[in-house]
Amino acid sequence: MHQQKRQPELVEGNLPVFVFPTELLFYADDQSTHKQVLTLYNPYEFALKFKVLCTTPNKYVVADAAGAVKPQCCVDIVIRHRDVRSCHYGVIDKFRLQVSEQSQRKALGRKEVVATLLPSAKEQQKEEEEKRIKEHLTESLFFEQSFQPALMLPTLGDVESLVPLYLHLSVNQKLVAAYILGLITMAILRT
Repeated sequence: MHQQKRQPELVEGNLPVFVFPTELLFYADDQSTHKQVLTLYNPYEFALKFKVLCTTPNKYVVADAAGAVKPQCCVDIVIRHRDVRSCHYGVIDKFRLQVSEQSQRKALGRKEVVATLLPSAKEQQKEEEEKRIKEHLTESLFFEQSFQPALMLPTLGDVESLVPLYLHLSVNQKLVAAYILGLITMAILRT
């Protein structure tokens, strides 16, 4: 018997699109970032056509905005930011990569890639560091507040206490709580 190799029926818009990176960051003070590369991967057994669309095409030059990708290959798409002005700082633009089967017109899948122009890479790193410190500080304060009551609970053996017996801590438990509280305090003071 001769069996035909059948291709699965592809539903419009449901084909996963593999693109790297998924976010483009352009820095005004670093000209080397004004040109970036998107890589479109085709892990499938059939060729794909692709098309790159943009929300603000006047700000970008896309080399090879349309083309084809052979089965199990990849294509690099060069995107160049050509309108680097301070009024565009922080504005989020989007690129949409639409793919379709080579012989079809309907889009089988799409992926959006976000692009942002920032004033400086150093400024971005500084903001990320500040955010990380704030998150760390919040976390540390939460743990500090959870260990403080342990030191205020009565010690095992205290007879005159209104606190239930199951909340009485041993000396070792209080020492561990005090040690952890000290570590957290040092971490807070270091930041």
